[in-house]
Amino acid sequence: MDMPAAIELTAAQARVLGAMLEKQLTTPDAYPLTLKALTTACNQTSNRDPIVDYQPREVETTVLALKAKGLARVVHPGSGERATKFRQVLDEALHLTGADRSLLCVLFLRGPQTASELRTRTERLHPFSSPGAIEEALDALAERDPPLVARVDRLPGQKEGRWIQLLEVGAEARAAATTSTTVTPTSQAGG
Repeated sequence: MDMPAAIELTAAQARVLGAMLEKQLTTPDAYPLTLKALTTACNQTSNRDPIVDYQPREVETTVLALKAKGLARVVHPGSGERATKFRQVLDEALHLTGADRSLLCVLFLRGPQTASELRTRTERLHPFSSPGAIEEALDALAERDPPLVARVDRLPGQKEGRWIQLLEVGAEARAAATTSTTVTPTSQAGG
């Protein structure tokens, strides 16, 4: 399969994509999203880390930047509609499965997560049959060229390592800076 060149997202772009992925999967009847709905989804205080307070203009500018990267589309109002809406096409650009979309969505919205946390937090987005299925999906994302996720070794006092998404510029460096070890590919991390 042909993969696009490495995608580099800002923190705001990752948040907007994560919010669009989440709403596409959880509220398909209300998707694509209006600017107001997308801003609300980005600024939601539950299931988000960090919590942000984006203004509509910032969200609109971010969506237009994603559109320029081929990762979002503008849906112009149809007959009887008033508002322009927005939808993500990251899944099309990267040929993502439902499992891939759910994992990246949670990693975009909540930051580094353990495989157990990902299984719990993706339940409403995609049904994984077992903890092994989560690991298989994460390993497949980590083995892509370029990799989309990586495992970060566990911190002292933590039970297991965390997974990070690698599409956001600086995500790997921020994760490595919070650990005393390095970020490693899954094939070398015991995954």
